[in-house]
Amino acid sequence: MSRVLITGAAGAVGRALVDELAAGDHDVIATDLHAPDPLPEGIRFVPLDVRGHDPDRVIGAERPEVVIHLASILSPTTREFAHQVDVTGSQNVLDACIRHGVKRLVVTSSGAAYGYHADNPTPLRETDPLRGNAEFAYADHKRRVEEMLDRARATHPELEQVVLRVGTVLGAGLENQITALFHKPRLLAIRGSDSPFVFIWTRDLARILERAISDGPAGIYNVAGDGAMTIGEIARVLNKPVLRLPAWLVKLALAIAHPLHLSRHGPEQVGFLQYRPVLDNSALKAEFGYTPELTSAEVFDLWRRAAGL
Repeated sequence: MSRVLITGAAGAVGRALVDELAAGDHDVIATDLHAPDPLPEGIRFVPLDVRGHDPDRVIGAERPEVVIHLASILSPTTREFAHQVDVTGSQNVLDACIRHGVKRLVVTSSGAAYGYHADNPTPLRETDPLRGNAEFAYADHKRRVEEMLDRARATHPELEQVVLRVGTVLGAGLENQITALFHKPRLLAIRGSDSPFVFIWTRDLARILERAISDGPAGIYNVAGDGAMTIGEIARVLNKPVLRLPAWLVKLALAIAHPLHLSRHGPEQVGFLQYRPVLDNSALKAEFGYTPELTSAEVFDLWRRAAGL
C-alpha cells in the first residue's frame, strides 16, 4: 500500500481518479481549494493552494510516497493567475517532493507543450522538441513546467518522474472551453487545416494515473486514444455545418472582439484551431503498458451522447 497525495483533486480528472482509487488499498489524500464532490468513502481531504507554502506544509506533514500533480488552469483567466498556478505552483510541489523525500512524482502535462506549429510532425512522439507558444498561456506554461521537471531529473534522480502529455480529455458530462466549440450551431475551422483532435477518456486517464502510482515505469508518455478526428469528421458526427474562414480574418475579428469583451478568446486562439498536435501513443502502449479502452472517436461519441448532441 502506498500513501498517495493528489493536487487538483476537485477537477474533472481528479474526481475520476479518486473514484478509481477509492476501490483500491492505497492511502489517498485528495487536496485542492475545496473537496471533490462527492468525496468517496475512505478518501481523506486536505485543503491545499499550490501557489504558496501549502505544498511544503502538507507534503511535509503527510509524507506521501507518491504525489500526483493535477492542479492546472485550463479555462481562460488572467495570465498572472494562470502562471501562479501552473508554473509557480508546479515548482512549489516539485520542491516539496524533493525536500520531503517523495519517491515518485506524477505530472499531467499536455500535448500543448509541443506547441501549435505548422511544422509539427504528425504524429508527435515524445522525442520531438517542446516549443510551446509564448502567446498561448496554457502551451507556454506546460513547456516551462516540463523544462523544470527536466532539470530536476538531472539534479535529483532519486525522485522518479512520470510525465503524461495528455490530449483533449473527454467524458460523460465533462464540459470546458473545448467542448463549448462543439455546442455551437456551426463548427469553426481555419481554411486549409483539418484541425484534428485526439481524445482520451477520463476513466482511461484515471487508470493510467493509477498505474503510474506503482506498476507503471517512470518516463514521459503521450496520452491519447487511438486515432484522431478532423473537424470535418466531428461535424459529420454532430450533423452540423463547418464554417471555414481564412486565418487572417479570424485573427482580425478576435483582435477586435477580445479587448471589447465580445469574445473571451484572443487572436492566439487561431493557432489552437489551425495546428493541433496529434499525439503518437505507441510508447504508452508498448513501454508504459496501457492501451486506452476507447479510441478518440469512441470517446467523442460517448461525450456526444451524454451531451445530448
